[in-house]
Amino acid sequence: MSFEQFTLFFLSTFVISATPGPNMLLAFQHGLNYGVKRTLWTLAGLSIGLFILLLSTLLGLNIISRQFPWLLLAIKVVGALYLLYLGVKSWQTGKEDTKLLNASNTPNNATNSINPKRVHSSLSLFRIGVWVSLSNPKAILFFAAFFPKFINFSAPLLPQYVWLTIGLFISETIWQLIYTFGGKKLARWLATGQRLLWLNRICGLIFVGIAVALLWEVGHGMI
Repeated sequence: MSFEQFTLFFLSTFVISATPGPNMLLAFQHGLNYGVKRTLWTLAGLSIGLFILLLSTLLGLNIISRQFPWLLLAIKVVGALYLLYLGVKSWQTGKEDTKLLNASNTPNNATNSINPKRVHSSLSLFRIGVWVSLSNPKAILFFAAFFPKFINFSAPLLPQYVWLTIGLFISETIWQLIYTFGGKKLARWLATGQRLLWLNRICGLIFVGIAVALLWEVGHGMI
C-alpha cells in the first residue's frame, strides 16, 4: 500500500467517522452522563466491538481472495453498488440526523434504551460499548464494500490489513474522544443551519467517488 493510497483511505474514513452514528452518539451521551474518565470504559468496549467486526471482514476477504477470486470480483461490484446507494442516501439525509443529534442532547434521552440515570459499573459500561458496536451489522457490509478499493490482493495482505486497521482506529478514536470531551458543543455546532446536511453530502460524494473507482477497476481488470 502506497503512502498516497493510505492517505486517501485515512482522509475518507476520518470524514465518514465524523457523522453521528450509534457509536458516536453513545460516546457523546455517556460523556455527558458519566464523565470523561468513566466513559473511557465505553470507548474501550466500542473499540473491541469494532475490531471484532473489522477482523471478521478482513479474514473473510482474505479467504475469498485466495480461494474464490470470482467471488471477490462479485463482492467488488456489489460493494460498489452498495456504496453508490450509501452515497445517494447520504446526500438526501441530514434533517433526520439533525433531529437525532438534538434528541441525544436531551438529558433524559437514552441511546439504545440505555437509562442514563442508572448507575453503571466500569465493566457494565465496557459491555455496553461492545454490544452497541456489535449490534450494527451494517458495519460489516460497509467494510466489505469499502475496503477492497484500498487493498491490493496481489501483494502481501497482512501489512495492508495492519495499516488499514491503524488508520480506521485512529479516525474512530479521535472522533469518539471529540464526542466524549466536547460532544455538547459539537452537537450544537452540527445542528446549526445546514452543517450536518453538508457533512452528509460530503460523505455521499466520497462514497460515490470510491464506488466509481471500484467499478472502473473491475471493468479495467476484465478488459
